[in-house]
Amino acid sequence: MSTAAPSFRPLYLQIRDVLEKSLEAGEWSPGEAIPSEVDLAGRFGVAQGTVRKAIDALAADNLLVRRQGKGTFVASHTEERISHFRFLRIRRDDGVDEYPTSRLLDVRRAKAGADVARLLDLRASDPVIVLRRVLDYANEPVVLDDITLPAVLFKGLTRARVMSYHGSMYGLFEREFGVHMCRADERLRAVAADTQSARILDVPPGSPLLAVDRVTFTYGDRPVEVRRGLYATARHHYVNTLG
Repeated sequence: MSTAAPSFRPLYLQIRDVLEKSLEAGEWSPGEAIPSEVDLAGRFGVAQGTVRKAIDALAADNLLVRRQGKGTFVASHTEERISHFRFLRIRRDDGVDEYPTSRLLDVRRAKAGADVARLLDLRASDPVIVLRRVLDYANEPVVLDDITLPAVLFKGLTRARVMSYHGSMYGLFEREFGVHMCRADERLRAVAADTQSARILDVPPGSPLLAVDRVTFTYGDRPVEVRRGLYATARHHYVNTLG
């Protein structure tokens, strides 16, 4: 009879987890500096090098941002350049970074279907909020997004509230509702434009589109967003960096 070997988790990863729980609890707000490595080492009773490795791990996960000569800060989606190009991977074919203009088409309440409920860890028929928007590049529609959110986390999210916020969608979620998007899982496939998406994206019906299905997670790997993006790629492409 075999016996499973005892599990061992390095100390720096244990400190990393404790720091993430502090971030989730709001001990330090997005954009705020965290205590120094020396202070955190004293707080946890560990070596400074252990804290440094824990912070490095959180920085690698884009939860913290190191700034030379200034310290370490909680990552924030209100820093538009960091947020935009991290989560929106569409680029012009000539490689030039370009900020899109967002056009909100609809905000409505709905009940979670079985698939959405499973992805968001909800019960079927739990209330959700669904947003539909278009991202225009150089005044041409390129991305059609359908975004589904658990209503319990986004109480008071209305069309007027979205329209009055000047910044990224994830910046809005962070600043107005305290929901920080930490990471996302995506699946990509080629699809044909149906009549409605073709009209919105100004392409012929049946045109090839890139469908990007995303589940986004906050602290503790809790799913908080399901999104489907349809991308017209006549002059754009999807970028991913491996390794």
